[in-house]
Amino acid sequence: MTRFLHLADLHLGKRIGDFPLLDDQRDVLEQALDTVRSEAVDEVLIAGDVYDKQQPTVEAMALFDEFLTKLCAMQIPVSLISGNHDAAGRISYFSHLLGASGVSVPHEFDGHLQAVHPAASGLQIWLMPFLTPSRVRRCYPDEPIETYEDAVKCVLSHSPIDTGKVNLLVAHQFITGGVTCDSEEFAVGGLDNIGAEVFAEFDYVALGHLHQPQRCGRDTVRYAGSPLKYSLSEERQRKTFTIVDVAGKDDITIREVPIRLPHDVRTVRGSFAELQKMDRTEDYVRVLVTDEELQPDARIMLRSNFPRMLKFGVDNSRVRLDLDVTAQEILPQQTPLDLFCDFFAMQNNGAAPSSEQLAIARDIFAEIEEGRN
Repeated sequence: MTRFLHLADLHLGKRIGDFPLLDDQRDVLEQALDTVRSEAVDEVLIAGDVYDKQQPTVEAMALFDEFLTKLCAMQIPVSLISGNHDAAGRISYFSHLLGASGVSVPHEFDGHLQAVHPAASGLQIWLMPFLTPSRVRRCYPDEPIETYEDAVKCVLSHSPIDTGKVNLLVAHQFITGGVTCDSEEFAVGGLDNIGAEVFAEFDYVALGHLHQPQRCGRDTVRYAGSPLKYSLSEERQRKTFTIVDVAGKDDITIREVPIRLPHDVRTVRGSFAELQKMDRTEDYVRVLVTDEELQPDARIMLRSNFPRMLKFGVDNSRVRLDLDVTAQEILPQQTPLDLFCDFFAMQNNGAAPSSEQLAIARDIFAEIEEGRN
């Protein structure tokens, strides 16, 4: 049996509101190392979005270097891929040198999956970095690739997967039906949707991209989720480490180990007087005041109780208002195609764009989205 720790969506260097999360991330990575020890993990899988930005900070890179170095010192092999937030070239840099230390990273993408052969007999790990149609079309210009599912199917069809072996896939894509939140990024018009059945040849699929731990289609196609809550939309999520025991093709057991959050992300609600009486907390909070008449300088006065206040709002019988919402926070709730339709209607006396105009707009936005990746 081989025991894996499945991680994803570390987003090292991320901030929540105005607050850097690097210390919280260092804490959960130490918890991951403790889990490797206590659970006698044989190998670690990291399914993309190592960093939050394609040009990560020096501090974020140093933290990941420290994490990998400690795993290598424990002689724990690591298989990792780039996600949509990562620059693939920065993740694969020094891949040959890293491989000698037990850290497997895909080399420059050539249109095929890259395989890792751990010591366990009859088991293969396949690495598939985040793929877009444009990235795959460069390798297969004659293939009819329009959607992300087309791209993934094309790559799988050109990869020599031996179904007689136990096959694990590490991937970073959006599987249709997955539960999402507003701290994730998706392609225009749902082009990035991929059916779970595409991965039928794999016995376990270690996914990254969605921040809530969950299965997709079957138990062995699974998102590990992010180790921290990265937005208020995640406040009800339960963060866990995913432990996968692989004893054979039909003998795979999955467990979740709870993560102790250094600081929670949550909403506190009450009258101004009630909120003032609450114990000081270092959690990241949204504060909702229920008074019918808002106390002057209430937000400033409550910061002594809630120094990591993310948002401040009013929720009473007359109004429900988030006073910290800005135009930048409102606009991402609509897709670019939605915004185009709204603008078109404004310019054309309320008329909606035709199906042909929508198709043109959808293609343009898709090209822009692919260009970002």
